[in-house]
Amino acid sequence: MLKRVDRYKAALDAVRPFGGDTLRELRDYYKIGLTWSSNAMEGNTLTISETKVVLEDGLTVGGHPLRELYETTGHAAAYDFMFPLAGKRQIRVADIREMHRLFYQQIDASRAGIWRDRPVIVTGSNYVFPPPEDIETEMRQLEAWAVENRARLHPVEFASLLHLKLVTVHPFIDGNGRTSRLVMNLSLLQDGYQLAVIPPVCRAGYLSAVRRYQLHGDSRPFADFIAERVLESEKEIMRLLHIPFPKN
Repeated sequence: MLKRVDRYKAALDAVRPFGGDTLRELRDYYKIGLTWSSNAMEGNTLTISETKVVLEDGLTVGGHPLRELYETTGHAAAYDFMFPLAGKRQIRVADIREMHRLFYQQIDASRAGIWRDRPVIVTGSNYVFPPPEDIETEMRQLEAWAVENRARLHPVEFASLLHLKLVTVHPFIDGNGRTSRLVMNLSLLQDGYQLAVIPPVCRAGYLSAVRRYQLHGDSRPFADFIAERVLESEKEIMRLLHIPFPKN
């Protein structure tokens, strides 16, 4: 799977850099798609069309709780925050906290970008997450792990494992899944790969792979899952831009 991902990446790289308008249009296209899909994974009921209305037209959508609208605008703000960091090729605790702050500030400003101060129980998982007093140490260790291991792992493997480690620390009271997916996608962007968009129809497979890592330490199913999602984004961009697929 990683070889296929790299073949498609090479085909995209051959026609880069994209023009200014094309690049802007792709960013806006994936802002809507990634915001809708990541929120839908967590139970947000806005459709992709409603997400587009909220983000592009600045309009509210009747029949939805304010929280769902805040999740949408907050996720879009955190998405925009990724791109100034795309050229730095580093994952910092400060940036993770800022990404969560942007996502969560309209929902609960007092907890936005702040480590959780109580234990957390995740529905459907019997994994015991680190206690609040260990979070700062765990996050500093994650930052150090990223520095030490980035060069030795394939970028898709690194990004997927980064997600797993972050969501397993579960540093925030809420929004950990969305923050972890954003950080994973930041890592992919930094290495020149396309975003891993996880539609809600894939939620069961996604959660199963996360839990396999948390309970058994096996990261391979999740890495394969994310590689498939990156490949689908590569194919989608090639279809949108009429770029021929590489030969198998």
